[in-house]
Amino acid sequence: MKTYLIDLDGTMYRGNQNIDGAREFIAYCLEKGIPFYFLTNNSSRTRAQNVAHMTALGFQGIEEKHFFTSAMAAARYARKMNIGKKAAYIGMDGLKEALCEEGFELVDEDADAVFIGLDKSADYAKYSKMLKMCLNGAKLIGTNNDRRLAVGDSYDVGNGAIVAMFEYASEQKSPEIGKPYPVILNEALETFGLKKEEVILIGDNLETDIALGYTQNVETILVLGGVHGREDVERLHIIPDHIVESLYECMK
Repeated sequence: MKTYLIDLDGTMYRGNQNIDGAREFIAYCLEKGIPFYFLTNNSSRTRAQNVAHMTALGFQGIEEKHFFTSAMAAARYARKMNIGKKAAYIGMDGLKEALCEEGFELVDEDADAVFIGLDKSADYAKYSKMLKMCLNGAKLIGTNNDRRLAVGDSYDVGNGAIVAMFEYASEQKSPEIGKPYPVILNEALETFGLKKEEVILIGDNLETDIALGYTQNVETILVLGGVHGREDVERLHIIPDHIVESLYECMK
């Protein structure tokens, strides 16, 4: 029995809106004893906040152990790089929690690394403060490169756009952490004690979820109704192993 690694935004929900079949699919997995984890580029929420968000949307049986985020991947990857212990960050509670769990000291100046995660309250002054530390030698580390963040029927600016701004201003290149890059997958597999051939990636985004599996030889399921449709498969030349109209089709 393979373990599902499931995307959140656009696959389980869209902002604060339920996606038809998502709650039923998770209930099905729990009933049948099918193992699953959520693999998400969204670095903003802590594991407890992710549980609370999904519970408020009507999901049942979700636990903190089910989540692995780009913030967790970035913090673990950076720790292994041995770049120092002092970290400054733009981000929300999820990134703060991940950095603290990996033993980083959170500072406002003289950082060894500057982490860039999604923070909807960040402003020009905070961006400039972080830039100064990058220009003084701090390593730039973005949690993910998402262009856009799905919200309701539209999109907000994604973290990748902010990371790109910092790369341009600092003349540094951030390591590539989140989907579709292998760091987040490898860190998640190590954390959960799994191998590539033991998992299936489920998501709605060809350029992140499916591309990760396509390049890393991991089985994939594209769920339609999110970012990409059938017509995008040939256009982008990213081929999922399976395409389903909704997660109801995976409950057979």
